[in-house]
Amino acid sequence: MAASSLITPASADDTMQAKTQKSTVDADGAIHFPAFTMPFSSLASEEAKRNFLESKKTTIQSWEEKLKRITKQRIEAFPATIRPQMIGGVQTNVIIPGGGIATKNTKRVLINLHSGGFISGTASDNGLLESVPIASLGRIKIVTVGYRHGPEHQFPAASEDVAAVYKELLKQYRAENIGIYGCSAGGILTAEAVAWFQMHQLPRPGAAGIFGAGAMSATRGDLLYLALAQSGGMDTEAPLPPRGTHVMDPYFGSSDIKDPMASPVYWPAILAKFPPTLVITSTRDVEGSDAIYTHTQLVKASVDADLHVWEGMGHCFFNYDADEPESREAYDVIVKFFDKHLGK
Repeated sequence: MAASSLITPASADDTMQAKTQKSTVDADGAIHFPAFTMPFSSLASEEAKRNFLESKKTTIQSWEEKLKRITKQRIEAFPATIRPQMIGGVQTNVIIPGGGIATKNTKRVLINLHSGGFISGTASDNGLLESVPIASLGRIKIVTVGYRHGPEHQFPAASEDVAAVYKELLKQYRAENIGIYGCSAGGILTAEAVAWFQMHQLPRPGAAGIFGAGAMSATRGDLLYLALAQSGGMDTEAPLPPRGTHVMDPYFGSSDIKDPMASPVYWPAILAKFPPTLVITSTRDVEGSDAIYTHTQLVKASVDADLHVWEGMGHCFFNYDADEPESREAYDVIVKFFDKHLGK
């Protein structure tokens, strides 16, 4: 996840000028908005508002230090045993909840695929942020995977690594007892991995979670623009190119944007074989439209798919602010979803 940008407050003159302007629509459907004020959502919590304002103070230089701090805080808040382990030749961290694995979960396991835009992140930073709370609250074992990513490695290296870990876990767990999930790049990779398993005749996992992402390798749709505007990052003329300036370019490179192994959302026959899938996003998520579109396509393909959208929240909000009520709600949804859909 990139550090948030500082937002410059609108002046009184800007606000007055905006009141005298109207939106215009081009022949191709593009809308030109005048400057306008977007208040923080009155439906979101005060904790979320406070954390949003605090995030505007974060710079690229301070992000790594913040990531270390919140990772440490997360481990303290959700006690767990963290054991580095090579599985299938891939570096992972195995997370065992401090309260022990629940009896009903002794034959179950979750695979976490960390965020990082396919250019950063490891199983020891983003992977722990995303795994420790779910392991602790769900009292379930989680394997977070340190998959290969750009710029050193290109697609489909990450899918190959996930498959290698999955194959090893299949020696110990039934496929229906294995869940797989990820946030942002990890959410995209979750969808890609499920497609990859199909292509390579591996059994379907019991359930999947695509969070802060869609089953596609390039971000699109309306919420991309809204999210960029509210973060202070809207400095590109519409429409944004699907490739060429995207953070994930170093990994996907010149691969086909609609390759079924990179963007299974465009392939109904592949989607139809997905397991029950939980999709999570929010109204200020840069990949929100991707998530909504993915859920729509899964439902069209007759997949048992759930969509949860949090009002006023940003990209993968529950990864970084565990104290927010919305984050606790998301954790609860995730835990209950996998408990419902994994095998007994």
